[in-house]
Amino acid sequence: MAAVCLLVSRSGRHLQRYNNTGGRQVVGCIPYRFKEDMMSNELELEVLLVSSQKGEALMFPKGGWEIDESLEEAASRESIEEAGVIGSVGNQLGQWNFVSKRHGIYYEGHMFPLFVNQQLDIWPEKNLRKRVWMTVPQAREICQHWWMKEALDILVKRLSSQDTREL
Repeated sequence: MAAVCLLVSRSGRHLQRYNNTGGRQVVGCIPYRFKEDMMSNELELEVLLVSSQKGEALMFPKGGWEIDESLEEAASRESIEEAGVIGSVGNQLGQWNFVSKRHGIYYEGHMFPLFVNQQLDIWPEKNLRKRVWMTVPQAREICQHWWMKEALDILVKRLSSQDTREL
């Protein structure tokens, strides 16, 4: 008999972390994989973007960092909840301060790479979001947030360097 695991998205903000100016602290990840290019037999880097809950805008999975989890745990949780992928969280890509469009205050965003080793058929926000694998140039063009594009650039630089211990 196969094991069944029930996955549910966290909701509410009662466990949410805030910075000293009252802005939310959010954590995201860049899910990535390598896909073989059939024409050249070379591996091509692909990244996974998800649609926002409120529209068709595409971005990397991200959400609130909660008081009962580490940054890495939050990044992993968000990748499961929003994108339906499981993988290995790498070293932090950076921290950014950005203005929330909705609230007009500075939020604090942390981004991590996530090497995907499992893609789920059913995940908590499957009915709320679309997920799309794409190349890095496509992702840079489509991603809605400047700070996520900067994180993507850092990931690409890390992956292209000889020393991958930073991942």
